[in-house]
Amino acid sequence: MRLYLSAIGRLKAGPERDICARYLERAQAASRGVGLTGVEMREADESRARRPEDRKAEEAGALIQTIPAGARLVVLDERGKAMGSEAFAADVGAARDGGAAGYALLIGGPDGVDPALRARASLVLAFGAMTWPHQLVRIMAAEQIYRAITILSGHPYHRV
Repeated sequence: MRLYLSAIGRLKAGPERDICARYLERAQAASRGVGLTGVEMREADESRARRPEDRKAEEAGALIQTIPAGARLVVLDERGKAMGSEAFAADVGAARDGGAAGYALLIGGPDGVDPALRARASLVLAFGAMTWPHQLVRIMAAEQIYRAITILSGHPYHRV
């Protein structure tokens, strides 16, 4: 199973992009040791539609196109469920063990996530009740992917 971090918008060159890439590279390097085929970041362009509802719908379609059919969809949304790192790692492991085609963390655009995409997701997660900038959400998601892989491998990176 391959892990995907798919987001609307493109990270510009700079420290946020570097940090995100560093965590994804670490995750990629450790992924084979836990039965994963890799980790990758995919980006889709922001919609230029005038109405927020139309933008969200277009962006939802663009996000879905970045991942394979049959992937477990996990949407990051401020109205989602708070989950600890161990539980997140267990969810990744269960998808892997259940034969999922992939595991995709989806980050919507500035207007949020389309309700239809949220309803289609297997899991809707929140990084707390606060609203976070998209650049930081990507970094936090990349770090949690790496942390999940280390938890699944028994590596001491994750200490309780």
